[in-house]
Amino acid sequence: MANKIPENLHYSKDHEWVKVDGDVATIGITDYAQHALGDVVYVELPSVGDKFESHEAFGSVESVKAVSEIFTPIAGEIVEANDGLNDNPEAVNNDAYGDAWMIKVKMNNPLEADAMLSAVEYEEYLSENE
Repeated sequence: MANKIPENLHYSKDHEWVKVDGDVATIGITDYAQHALGDVVYVELPSVGDKFESHEAFGSVESVKAVSEIFTPIAGEIVEANDGLNDNPEAVNNDAYGDAWMIKVKMNNPLEADAMLSAVEYEEYLSENE
């Protein structure tokens, strides 16, 4: 089954996506990641005001298969967490790039997103590592 890889996003090799809007990055996990996890039953997210460095774990996703840490590809301060995932963790499986966004981060350095993989590069990365 082909993975959905929207072209307007940036991607990490840890299977997170980033959507940049000014100096705020919205971050979630990719369609590939949610498929690999299986049915998501719980999502643990940080609090507003928490600060993270690039590639630091900011939370976890628990599925019927495993618990996996989620890493922020962008350093910054949490300005919003998707509390809707507390009551509806299965949104991660249903809408990984929409309703299931996880955090919004005020970026320390907006150029970090430019260093991430494009949709084409992420697709190539997946095909080389499957």
